[in-house]
Amino acid sequence: MASTKTAKRAIPVTEAAGCACVMPGDDHNGRRALAVDPDAKERNLKRLRRIEGQVRGIQKMVEEQRYCADIMTQISSVHEALRGVGRELMRNHLKHCASTAIKSSATDAEAMYDELLEMMYRHSR
Repeated sequence: MASTKTAKRAIPVTEAAGCACVMPGDDHNGRRALAVDPDAKERNLKRLRRIEGQVRGIQKMVEEQRYCADIMTQISSVHEALRGVGRELMRNHLKHCASTAIKSSATDAEAMYDELLEMMYRHSR
């Protein structure tokens, strides 16, 4: 049932053949970032490893039946850390993928505007 829900929410963001994130022959459904700042990538990977450790810590807290408020505090911390990764990814997307698409053609620009609006809506919830 969860896969059905996910399928309903999936939006074909890169329908335009020339979208900046489309790399023909790619094994990721045709989508790959045009460019990724190596420093940003490393920062995100470090953050994600730290988040992974935080989640394991929360799991241990639940197993040990720790105080609910303490667990909720840790969950909030993980949420904020994930938002930080999301901000970094959005910055990269705007800097590289979106700016290239917007500059390339009217069709690509329109597709990117739609993608950005959908991303803002989806991630502001």
